[in-house]
Amino acid sequence: MKKFLQVMFLLFILIIGLILLRFGSALFQEGNPTPILTSIMNLELEKSDYELFSETNIHNKYVSDNTGIYRYDVIKGFMKEKGWDFKEQMGSGLVFKKDEQTIVVETRQYSKHYILWNIPKEVLS
Repeated sequence: MKKFLQVMFLLFILIIGLILLRFGSALFQEGNPTPILTSIMNLELEKSDYELFSETNIHNKYVSDNTGIYRYDVIKGFMKEKGWDFKEQMGSGLVFKKDEQTIVVETRQYSKHYILWNIPKEVLS
Protein backbone atom coordinates (compact mmCIF):
# COMPACT_ATOMS: atom_id res chain seq x y z
CA MET A 1 0.00 0.00 0.00
CA LYS A 2 2.83 2.39 0.86
CA LYS A 3 4.55 1.71 -2.47
CA PHE A 4 1.27 2.38 -4.33
CA LEU A 5 0.93 5.78 -2.62
CA GLN A 6 4.52 6.66 -3.50
CA VAL A 7 3.92 5.79 -7.15
CA MET A 8 0.70 7.83 -7.22
CA PHE A 9 2.45 10.80 -5.61
CA LEU A 10 5.30 10.65 -8.15
CA LEU A 11 2.80 10.39 -10.98
CA PHE A 12 0.95 13.43 -9.65
CA ILE A 13 4.20 15.43 -9.42
CA LEU A 14 5.12 14.37 -12.96
CA ILE A 15 1.76 15.54 -14.33
CA ILE A 16 2.05 18.90 -12.55
CA GLY A 17 5.59 19.27 -13.91
CA LEU A 18 4.43 18.56 -17.46
CA ILE A 19 1.65 21.14 -17.17
CA LEU A 20 4.11 23.75 -15.89
CA LEU A 21 6.54 22.95 -18.72
CA ARG A 22 3.80 23.20 -21.35
CA PHE A 23 2.33 26.50 -20.15
CA GLY A 24 5.12 28.06 -18.08
CA SER A 25 4.56 31.63 -17.00
CA ALA A 26 1.39 31.92 -19.13
CA LEU A 27 -0.48 29.64 -16.74
CA PHE A 28 -1.70 32.36 -14.34
CA GLN A 29 -1.76 35.39 -16.66
CA GLU A 30 -5.56 35.27 -16.91
CA GLY A 31 -6.20 34.68 -13.21
CA ASN A 32 -7.71 31.30 -12.37
CA PRO A 33 -6.35 28.89 -15.03
CA THR A 34 -8.88 26.11 -14.37
CA PRO A 35 -11.54 27.15 -16.97
CA ILE A 36 -8.89 27.72 -19.63
CA LEU A 37 -7.09 24.43 -18.93
CA THR A 38 -10.41 22.57 -18.98
CA SER A 39 -11.27 24.13 -22.34
CA ILE A 40 -7.79 23.32 -23.70
CA MET A 41 -8.26 19.71 -22.58
CA ASN A 42 -11.63 19.60 -24.40
CA LEU A 43 -10.05 21.25 -27.44
CA GLU A 44 -7.36 18.57 -27.62
CA LEU A 45 -9.57 15.59 -26.78
CA GLU A 46 -12.45 16.50 -29.08
CA LYS A 47 -10.20 17.85 -31.85
CA SER A 48 -12.43 20.92 -32.18
CA ASP A 49 -11.26 24.22 -33.65
CA TYR A 50 -12.15 26.32 -30.59
CA GLU A 51 -13.69 26.06 -27.13
CA LEU A 52 -15.66 28.54 -25.01
CA PHE A 53 -14.11 29.08 -21.58
CA SER A 54 -15.88 32.17 -20.22
CA GLU A 55 -19.17 33.96 -20.81
CA THR A 56 -20.10 37.42 -19.52
CA ASN A 57 -22.73 40.06 -20.35
CA ILE A 58 -20.20 41.86 -22.56
CA HIS A 59 -18.38 39.08 -24.42
CA ASN A 60 -17.60 35.39 -24.74
CA LYS A 61 -14.02 34.17 -24.43
CA TYR A 62 -12.67 31.33 -26.54
CA VAL A 63 -9.42 29.40 -26.84
CA SER A 64 -7.98 27.91 -30.04
CA ASP A 65 -4.73 26.39 -31.26
CA ASN A 66 -1.91 28.63 -32.39
CA THR A 67 -1.23 27.30 -35.88
CA GLY A 68 1.51 29.77 -36.75
CA ILE A 69 0.80 32.02 -39.70
CA TYR A 70 -2.79 30.72 -39.95
CA ARG A 71 -3.60 31.24 -36.26
CA TYR A 72 -6.46 33.67 -36.95
CA ASP A 73 -8.21 31.51 -39.56
CA VAL A 74 -10.37 29.86 -36.86
CA ILE A 75 -11.57 33.28 -35.68
CA LYS A 76 -12.18 34.48 -39.23
CA GLY A 77 -14.19 31.32 -39.97
CA PHE A 78 -16.22 31.72 -36.76
CA MET A 79 -17.06 35.30 -37.67
CA LYS A 80 -17.83 34.42 -41.30
CA GLU A 81 -20.44 31.90 -40.04
CA LYS A 82 -22.06 34.75 -38.10
CA GLY A 83 -22.18 36.96 -41.23
CA TRP A 84 -19.19 39.21 -40.47
CA ASP A 85 -16.49 40.01 -43.04
CA PHE A 86 -12.84 40.38 -42.06
CA LYS A 87 -11.44 43.81 -42.94
CA GLU A 88 -8.02 44.18 -41.33
CA GLN A 89 -5.77 43.39 -38.42
CA MET A 90 -4.83 46.20 -36.04
CA GLY A 91 -2.19 44.92 -33.65
CA SER A 92 -3.75 42.05 -31.74
CA GLY A 93 -7.28 43.06 -32.78
CA LEU A 94 -9.13 41.74 -35.79
CA VAL A 95 -11.59 44.18 -37.37
CA PHE A 96 -14.83 42.78 -38.82
CA LYS A 97 -17.66 44.55 -40.62
CA LYS A 98 -21.33 43.69 -41.17
CA ASP A 99 -23.56 46.19 -42.94
CA GLU A 100 -22.55 49.51 -41.33
CA GLN A 101 -21.45 47.98 -38.02
CA THR A 102 -17.77 47.41 -37.15
CA ILE A 103 -16.42 45.35 -34.26
CA VAL A 104 -12.98 44.36 -33.03
CA VAL A 105 -12.20 40.84 -31.82
CA GLU A 106 -9.39 41.02 -29.26
CA THR A 107 -6.80 38.23 -29.32
CA ARG A 108 -4.04 37.26 -26.88
CA GLN A 109 -1.30 34.68 -26.99
CA TYR A 110 -1.85 32.37 -23.98
CA SER A 111 1.20 30.21 -24.58
CA LYS A 112 3.11 29.35 -27.70
CA HIS A 113 0.44 26.71 -28.38
CA TYR A 114 -2.85 28.57 -27.73
CA ILE A 115 -4.63 31.85 -28.45
CA LEU A 116 -7.43 33.44 -26.40
CA TRP A 117 -10.02 35.64 -28.12
CA ASN A 118 -12.98 37.74 -27.04
CA ILE A 119 -16.14 37.94 -29.14
CA PRO A 120 -18.52 40.83 -28.29
CA LYS A 121 -22.07 39.72 -27.41
CA GLU A 122 -23.60 41.70 -30.29
CA VAL A 123 -21.97 39.23 -32.71
CA LEU A 124 -23.82 36.33 -31.15
CA SER A 125 -27.28 37.95 -31.12
